Amino acid sequence: MVRTSMIDSSPIIRMFHVYKRYGKKHALVDISLDIAKNEFVFINGHSGAGKSTLMKLLYRAEEASEGQILVDGINLNRIPRKKIPFLRRKFGIIFQDYQLLPEKSIHENVALVLEAAGQTNIRAVRKKVSSLLSIVGMEDRRDAYPQFLSGGEQQRVAVARAVAGNPRIIIADEPTAGLDSESAGTIMDLLKRFHMRGATVIIATHDKKLIDQTGGRMIQLKNGRIEHITIAKAIHDDTVC
Repeated sequence: MVRTSMIDSSPIIRMFHVYKRYGKKHALVDISLDIAKNEFVFINGHSGAGKSTLMKLLYRAEEASEGQILVDGINLNRIPRKKIPFLRRKFGIIFQDYQLLPEKSIHENVALVLEAAGQTNIRAVRKKVSSLLSIVGMEDRRDAYPQFLSGGEQQRVAVARAVAGNPRIIIADEPTAGLDSESAGTIMDLLKRFHMRGATVIIATHDKKLIDQTGGRMIQLKNGRIEHITIAKAIHDDTVC
């Protein structure tokens, strides 16, 4: 069971008066926000509200037009471009469209994360990947290719890939979009499991029902601004321990 007392109140992410513009269009307007270590947070809002843009700023896929962002003490305004790959090792990123490499098997897709991080021990990589695929229920499909998997199965592999490097922060952009309720529940259970292991989890979603079922803090965006912040019931799942 996840208990709110587990949360470390010190922030792992800090945003100060952040703006993001594309030409004359404001995607984000005056965002100031702290996210604590080991917090479980939802970024909510309709399409175009700024959810994905906000999350991309955190791992420097996009750069803020104004303001400052600190991630685990690193000022993103000052980070040299050559160090951005090291910043991204702090993150596990789960994309809405999975972004699995079609020419690689499931095992190879997950192993690539470890290899990119410099893991050269083939036996250790195989053991770690097998363990992760077992956790997400995909060990029996390790040699399959993404195009032969359902959407829910691909997303489970995406979760395994995201957590392979033991990230401090897991970012998930609409991770249950397009999935049936059973598959969506499986994905959320997996995210809660890795939250229990100490990761900060940030989920962008327009699905209020998902938030109500899961609990946690909800940051509501509208037209690129924080409209309000609310806290739902404590996250709990008796199957996650």
